[in-house]
Amino acid sequence: MSEDHAPQTGNAPQTGAVHRAGTFPNKISRILLCAVRDVLGEGGFEAVLSTARLPELVVGLPPSDFEPGITYTEIGRLFEAIESIYGVSGGRRFVRQAGQASFRYWMEGFGSIVGLVDVVFRIMPLKLRIRIALEVVAEILNRYSGQRLVLGEGSEGYFVVLERCGFCEGRRADAPICAFPVGLLDETLFWVSRGHRFSVQETSCIACGDPVCTIFIDREPQALST
Repeated sequence: MSEDHAPQTGNAPQTGAVHRAGTFPNKISRILLCAVRDVLGEGGFEAVLSTARLPELVVGLPPSDFEPGITYTEIGRLFEAIESIYGVSGGRRFVRQAGQASFRYWMEGFGSIVGLVDVVFRIMPLKLRIRIALEVVAEILNRYSGQRLVLGEGSEGYFVVLERCGFCEGRRADAPICAFPVGLLDETLFWVSRGHRFSVQETSCIACGDPVCTIFIDREPQALST
């Protein structure tokens, strides 16, 4: 696996690491791009980058550091290009699959930092593991990408509220379009629950004119995966 095809692992940023508003750091940019490439394949990935006016990324992916990387606007163009090439329905399905595929890269890049690979975490009760995993996702994105995620919990499930969303910023749509974080949360819960699938749906989206993006997760799993 060449350098630009490897997910690359890295340490937490040192004090003084640069963060620029409206951008994902290189480390997270790389995770997003690797996951999209995994789903689309090399040819599809290059076509999407060209359509999204990001040809420089064909030459090489960002390094695995915490310097400013891809902007929210560029990520929006990337996802919009996927919909343009594969159709709205197919494109959003691929983006959700990319969110799912990204989970292993998040674990490689951040798992040891946040403790999700600790033995103690793995033996906790399921509901506690779910809550901690959601808090970890929110912490990573809030700390390293400048997004604002707030967690909530009701009688029927959990709410992940993005008060500022880097996955749809600047876009307009008639239906919720934040398929990438939906896929990421779906796969996170699949791993945390050791093979259960939960209903994970975006119920409001800033791109639709809503004040926030809201992802709702049912409290109980649907069924055990076979």
